[in-house]
Amino acid sequence: MPDGAGTATGRRRRVLSTALTLLAVLLVWSVLVLPERLFRLSPAGFLRIPLEVLVLVGLAVLLPSRWIRVVATVAGVVLGVVTVVRIFDLGFREALHRPFNPVDDWRLLPAAVDMLHESFGPGWADAVVVGTVLVVVLVPVAVTLSVRRVCRASAQRRRIAAGTAGSLGIVWLVCAVVGVQLVPGVPVASRGAAELATVQVAAAARNVGDRSVFGAELAADDPWSRVPAAELLTGLRGKDVIFVFVESYGRVSVQESSVAPDIRALLDAGTETLGAAGFTMRSAFLTSSTFGGVSWLAHATLHSGLWVDTQQRYDQLLPSDRFTLPAAFDRAGWRTVVDVPSNRDPWPEGRAFYRFDVDYDRNDVGYEGPKFSFAAIPDQYTMAAFERLELASGHPPVMAEIDLVSSHEPWTPLPRLLDWDELGDGSVYDGMPAAGPAPADVIGNAAQVTELYGQSIEYALSVLISFVTTFHEQDDDLVLVLLGDHQPATVVTGPAASHDVPITIIARDPAVMDRTSSWGWDDGMLPSPDAPVWRMDAFRDRFLTAFGPSPGAAVALAGPR
Repeated sequence: MPDGAGTATGRRRRVLSTALTLLAVLLVWSVLVLPERLFRLSPAGFLRIPLEVLVLVGLAVLLPSRWIRVVATVAGVVLGVVTVVRIFDLGFREALHRPFNPVDDWRLLPAAVDMLHESFGPGWADAVVVGTVLVVVLVPVAVTLSVRRVCRASAQRRRIAAGTAGSLGIVWLVCAVVGVQLVPGVPVASRGAAELATVQVAAAARNVGDRSVFGAELAADDPWSRVPAAELLTGLRGKDVIFVFVESYGRVSVQESSVAPDIRALLDAGTETLGAAGFTMRSAFLTSSTFGGVSWLAHATLHSGLWVDTQQRYDQLLPSDRFTLPAAFDRAGWRTVVDVPSNRDPWPEGRAFYRFDVDYDRNDVGYEGPKFSFAAIPDQYTMAAFERLELASGHPPVMAEIDLVSSHEPWTPLPRLLDWDELGDGSVYDGMPAAGPAPADVIGNAAQVTELYGQSIEYALSVLISFVTTFHEQDDDLVLVLLGDHQPATVVTGPAASHDVPITIIARDPAVMDRTSSWGWDDGMLPSPDAPVWRMDAFRDRFLTAFGPSPGAAVALAGPR
């Protein structure tokens, strides 16, 4: 090879090597300064100095050459795993308003994929699965190779690397002491990866410890489980008691949001309409055990009277013999029903744990209409089918949980409220989904998503108000408990929202509402900003106490354990 050609080849190799080294530095730097929240993700947010890269360079400068590859590989693998956790953590904080727990949350992946499949179609779900696999596999590999290259380059140019790291270290220390931030909440002196690793290790330890803590709660004496049937729920004898969970019906729907004025007006109008028919309503807030999704944690918390805020706790709860609200109604002689139109298949836990006698899913109610994104059945049809199947003349008293899902994310397309006589088998909805925007069309448009969310809540509440006035206007035996399961995702609520959800009890029989007078709830369907707030796990005991014996009387009635 001529000398000129060899020189050119060597030059190209040096340029390529330098470019790869710069890319490696950029990748390592970027993953180390990723903010912990998506709303803080901005170009200025990357103008930070990560302490971890300074430590890496320092080790590469100080360690003997034979140790550098080992240290760089171990550090790269650790940083790669931390980066994957950070990516998932960003998503969990955005969707569920809590950190990602790698020990526990992998069990939510099938439910997440199923939700995407139902809401956006199989293409989106498959893309997310493939993307997740690529992130889990490729990110650690890419980060590990980059860390090794950065360390190798630092070892080859020890004086330059030491001087650069030392200078940046001084700047880091000054910024840390002064508290310099180019983006609010994002310090220039970054140690985010180390903090995340520390938090995750501590969370894993708490997760392990919580198994025994929650196990002790499950094993503790529950006096309600020993109350005789004749003494349970005496204040509701002969009533149909329906617990209706409205998906994503959170505090944001009635306060401090662009959609709140219209929903408040609807609730005020509903209060007036139902009041004219003789109904009384009282409202407050419950603090849900979940946020943005994983609704079954909220349902379990309400019914069990225990704080079920993780999948681990939920998995521990289901095999137990915890006394639930449906079990109390079942023991006291009610027919117990659960109606979950989002379920494709029977739900064994509904019978085995909750003690529901009947389990309706989307295949059991005669619906022949189209899906509305995630919602396989519109809320109005769900309520009409429940009326037809369970509340016909001469029926026995029914206790039911009904999960309304038309207000499930992505909140589009939405059905319209129809005349109840038009519903038939649901074919009347044909063509209606195509009239609204597709979920993929609104992704990224926070204002439009929020507007659609508000419309979905208005639809669900309108259905329930119309259901009462249409079928039960003179019904003294209807008791309706209307509540949210959790707040919507942070795209609607913003990053600092509470876990509070509205709850309303509606009844026409004054004797029923008299039992709740000590609760101090607000009159009407609209809770005020200062309305009482209970934790959701407190509801079971307070409800059983209000409509039966007090806890002390329960112990006396049940006798010694």
